[in-house]
Amino acid sequence: MKQTEDFNIIEGCRKNKRKAQEQLYRKYYSYALATCISYVNNEYEAVEIMNDAFMKAFKNLAKNTEVQHFKSWFRRILVNTAIDYHRKNNKFKYAEDIEEANEVNVSENVEDQLSAEEIMELVQKLPDTYRIVFVLYVIEGYSHKEIAAELGIADSTSRAHLTAANKKLRQLISNSIRDYA
Repeated sequence: MKQTEDFNIIEGCRKNKRKAQEQLYRKYYSYALATCISYVNNEYEAVEIMNDAFMKAFKNLAKNTEVQHFKSWFRRILVNTAIDYHRKNNKFKYAEDIEEANEVNVSENVEDQLSAEEIMELVQKLPDTYRIVFVLYVIEGYSHKEIAAELGIADSTSRAHLTAANKKLRQLISNSIRDYA
């Protein structure tokens, strides 16, 4: 039933039927927004990226031939659109220097003290470049070589940004846990 419904919606989108496009948009809105918000500082930017990604998906839907792979194909569009957004806005050129951050030890049981939502809120506080590399590597599973190619940076720069992101995130988590105590 579900696959037949998805097939009908996607086929309608391929034929540029507005009702089908609206159904697809509504069906994947939350998923798309949650994906996009990982890459930016605010919901306004996430919605902008998401809408651009939906437009790209509608335009290129004929190239995606298998309905059962739509979600993963669309996720790739969402991620690439977020990267394009940052590239277009030159957000990779400047990164906050966090060398002054002290080494922070965080409890092994962080998950007992912070929820996934709280951790993602802390990820949102990372500088743009660090957050993008962190999300691509940790959440999306990209390699440093793939990240470097996508962002137009060196592999070593990707590694350095991830190290800095991890260090800053440990500091943010430690501060957050202290606030609970």
